[in-house]
Amino acid sequence: MKDPRNASWYKSSYSTQEGGNCVELASLDSSVGIRDSKTPHTPHLSIGREALASLLSQIKAGELDL
Repeated sequence: MKDPRNASWYKSSYSTQEGGNCVELASLDSSVGIRDSKTPHTPHLSIGREALASLLSQIKAGELDL
């Protein structure tokens, strides 16, 4: 398994350099790592690619709006 400390983490192109509420994603073999960009040294969440695709579809459709 790819070591997440050595992975290439990416922020959305919509994120600004001023910080804020951003997440970063990284390809980790058969899963995707998700972490808080403000605290990259803390543990990350790892989910399957299909689960991430489903989550993003729900977000785009507004199904998870509070």
